[in-house]
Formats: sequence, C-alpha cells, structure tokens
Amino acid sequence: MRKSERAAGALFLLSTVAFLIGSGILDPILHRTDLLSSMYSERTSVFTGLLLELINAVAVVGIAMLLHPILRKHHETFTMGYFASRVMESTLLILSLLGPLVLLALSKKSISAGTSDDSYLQMMGNLAVEAHILLFDMAMIVLSLGSLLFCYILIRSRLVPRLLSIIGLIGYTGLLVSSSLSIAGLDLGNVLYIPGAIFEIVLPVWLIVKGFNRPTEET
Repeated sequence: MRKSERAAGALFLLSTVAFLIGSGILDPILHRTDLLSSMYSERTSVFTGLLLELINAVAVVGIAMLLHPILRKHHETFTMGYFASRVMESTLLILSLLGPLVLLALSKKSISAGTSDDSYLQMMGNLAVEAHILLFDMAMIVLSLGSLLFCYILIRSRLVPRLLSIIGLIGYTGLLVSSSLSIAGLDLGNVLYIPGAIFEIVLPVWLIVKGFNRPTEET
C-alpha cells in the first residue's frame, strides 16, 4: 500500500506544481487589455500553460483513484463523494481550457484581418475569458466540497497528523468561500488560498516520505 501512497503524493505534488506554473503563465496573458492583438504572438506560452493545466486536470483523477482503496475503509460514502468530485473537477478544468483556445483563434483572425478593434471579436473574446474563469471557479467549488469530505476522513481516521488535516479543512473552506464570491463578482484576492496551499504542499511530501499512519496507530 505504501507504493500507492507515494504515487498519490507524487501526483498530488505534480498536480499542484503544474497548476501553479500553468496558471502563472496563462493568467497574465488572459488579463491583458490588448488580448486579441497580442495573444496569438504568444501562442507558445499559451500552449505551454494549457498543457500544464491539462496535466493538473488529469492528475487529480489519478489521485482519487490511488487514494480510493485506502479511504473507503474509513468512510465509504464520503470516499465516493470525494472520488466523484475529483472527476467533476477534472471535467470542468478541461472544459475551461477551451476558452484560451477560442481566444487564440479569435486573435489569429483579428490579426490576419487587421481588425483587432472589431467590437464583435472583442465581445467574443470577453465571453471566452469569462467562460474560462467561470468554469475554473466552478471546478474550485467542486474541489472544495469534495476535499472537505477528504479532510473529514483524514481527521476521523488519523491517517495523517490531525493538525495537517485541520489546515486542509480550513484551506478548502477558504477556497469554497473565495470561489463562491468570485462567481458572485467579488474578489477577495489570494489570502484565503494560503492554508489550502500549505496543505497541498505538505500533504504530498508527507505521503511520499512517511505514507499514511498504519491501522495500529489509530487504536
């Protein structure tokens, strides 16, 4: 079982790093005011960011698959909920990647036609950005809900130190609040992401180095 725990930890770490780098590449490009006139010239960076975010989207399902046999021993219903949430998260993340691809096509069209200021293309570009952000926020809400179940299982089973599980619980609650407010049009910045970021870095390292606590440690 240790191998699957280490593999889950490695995938967790891969997912986090791929997302951080991918979004770090894509987000500044997607928030430019001259998006249509500049995006196509940066298509290499866009495709790199999209590839990294795709790796993240695939990895989250792999994490759920590897953890499922372990977690189900402690709470089968919540484990199924966690697994389903990660599949839904992955689907929403993959769909969100269509936005930047549409923007690339619009950017190419506007440059070739010399109409980067065309109101129709600008409107379509804005819609593509909004769809990308909305789908991402929905994915984060699904992730938060599923991961709250995950953290509850960890707290109940003591598979990892309780403090780490509580940090995860706080972090995913913050992510849920932040993503819900973002859909409502309110941006609280990144401060609510900090506990969740700590959890998603420390947990994989813990799984790779130590793995889950053994059943004898739970009694």
